[in-house]
Amino acid sequence: MIDPANLAAIAAAFVVVASSPGPANLAVASVALTHGQRTALVFAVGLSMGLAFWGVLAALGLGAVLQSSLFALMLLKLAGGAYLLFLAWQTGRAALRAEAPKPPAIPPGKWVLRGVLLNLSNPKAVFAWMAALSVGMGPEQGGDAVLVATLMCAAIGTLNAMTWALVFSRPRMMTGYRRVRRWVDGVVAGLFAMAGFGLIRSALAR
Repeated sequence: MIDPANLAAIAAAFVVVASSPGPANLAVASVALTHGQRTALVFAVGLSMGLAFWGVLAALGLGAVLQSSLFALMLLKLAGGAYLLFLAWQTGRAALRAEAPKPPAIPPGKWVLRGVLLNLSNPKAVFAWMAALSVGMGPEQGGDAVLVATLMCAAIGTLNAMTWALVFSRPRMMTGYRRVRRWVDGVVAGLFAMAGFGLIRSALAR
């Protein structure tokens, strides 16, 4: 069984990486501000599912294979960069409008899919798992330890996404957002674009 100290080290490492501002957290905050709590929580479920997928691969040892495969990592970064540029384009269009566009009626299933796709194309999710598991896992750890650590990190990732959704969907946050909507959307679009171009440049630099 995994040592409690090692488990705590893994949890601490994953909390730091998962809670830091990144594409997924920025996206769930944007969804919460524009579409409200229920939609943001559904989107967060999708993000959690995508994150859990990378966790399973990391637990099986395939995450290390991906990290060591320059071609696979390049494709992942290109896909992630393209998706982030798409989000930047969508958010930028909204920022240019004088009036806030009416939120489209999107089925919950599609919001889940959007969350899944975002984290599937997010290299940060891969690195988060590999960094966290490498902190407290060693060759002496058995399959039960890997399972416990993976489930714990998946729960942390889910809690993190839900927290961002709940915080940014608070009425005061949404009211304040409406007052400076164009500025916020412009900044968010810029951040998405910077992250997207950064991923693409990183992929092509290898």
